[in-house]
Amino acid sequence: MEGSEEKNSVSLEDLKLKMADFAKERDWDQFHSPRNLLLALVGEVGELSEIFQWKGEVPRGLPGWKEEEKQHLGEELSDVLLYLAGAQILLQAELSKVFQA
Repeated sequence: MEGSEEKNSVSLEDLKLKMADFAKERDWDQFHSPRNLLLALVGEVGELSEIFQWKGEVPRGLPGWKEEEKQHLGEELSDVLLYLAGAQILLQAELSKVFQA
């Protein structure tokens, strides 16, 4: 199992590169100001929150959730993570240094 997890893992640096390539391919850099990315991040956090809005307390592991619900949750978490990576790039924030402190 560990081998498959390692194969599927993505480093923060990989994520930042993917976000930068994604934006460049679409010529979105012109719209990616710190303010715009942070507002988009807030929007994505809102979409993530909607998934839990009427579910009450949700236990770890999401027992009873349908596969489609888990898939949707993963997509929204991914969107949040991508916008965080984009903000890190623009703001030149060194998160790795913060985590090592």
